[in-house]
Amino acid sequence: MYEYDVMERIKELCQTRGWTYYRLAKESGIPYSTLTTMLHKTNIPSIPTLIKICNGLHISIAQFFSPEDDVAKLSAEQQNCLCLWNELDETSQSLALAYMSGLRDRQKNN
Repeated sequence: MYEYDVMERIKELCQTRGWTYYRLAKESGIPYSTLTTMLHKTNIPSIPTLIKICNGLHISIAQFFSPEDDVAKLSAEQQNCLCLWNELDETSQSLALAYMSGLRDRQKNN
């Protein structure tokens, strides 16, 4: 069976983003003391805590367990766009795509 090091992945994602553990705790809405206890005592977070951490990192659980961290390679602006996208309903997402397509077409024509 495949064994996954959850704590190492959290450390890697913070390092890739240049985030401190304090920032991760703030972004995730979990107490800093809880996060540092997990990291230093290598306690595995519960599923609800891991979901909060993923939300703070603006990634899905699937992306957390993905071997490639494509989200971490995005610029801050791109990550912000994805975060905003995830907060939109289906209709608003369709409108956002249409708007962006229009901007792209306008740029191509200039």
